[in-house]
Amino acid sequence: MYKNFFKRTLDFVLSIVGFILLFPIFILIWFILLFINNGKPFFLQPRPGKNEKVFNIIKFKTMTDKKDASGKLLPDELRITRFGTFLRKSSLDEIPQLISIIKGDMSLIGPRPLRVRYLPYYTEEEKIRHTIRPGVTGLAQISGRNLLDWDTRLQKDIEYVNSLSFALDLKILYKTFLKVVSREDVALDSEIGMPSFDDYRKSKIQA
Repeated sequence: MYKNFFKRTLDFVLSIVGFILLFPIFILIWFILLFINNGKPFFLQPRPGKNEKVFNIIKFKTMTDKKDASGKLLPDELRITRFGTFLRKSSLDEIPQLISIIKGDMSLIGPRPLRVRYLPYYTEEEKIRHTIRPGVTGLAQISGRNLLDWDTRLQKDIEYVNSLSFALDLKILYKTFLKVVSREDVALDSEIGMPSFDDYRKSKIQA
């Protein structure tokens, strides 16, 4: 009952309330980023959601679009702005995802939506992560985030889907709040310091 009805209802209500409360901050950040990022305050990227339906994840843009002489984007560490670093450390860059939750593309709690190009590299067991809506935070994020390798991270997603309950969601929400307040491992969607998942799986196959 919770998984099929109450979870979505709770997501919708909490996201509406959260967006209303955070709206002044949303507008302030949007206004600042209009100037910092040359009129582009938002980061949009296709991600697979429930049943692998692709949607555009939306976050506040924390990096510039600076490119090298050949037209290739510079490494992330050279493009992230000081304000973008602040947004990531405070998790304020995640605020626009409340819109995705309200629309029904995402949930507050669930497996993080990863890149579309990763889809062919999941095992049959790992594909269970796409049977529910992806989340802003999840079991993998409170369990170590980028300190986990890809196999362990995806195993946490499997564990979450198989154990999904109201009590588990409350636990994850509480632990996420503590991490945000303490600024510990709060870059929920970052893959900095990790190989891309497709390259990781290719290397294992070749080995």
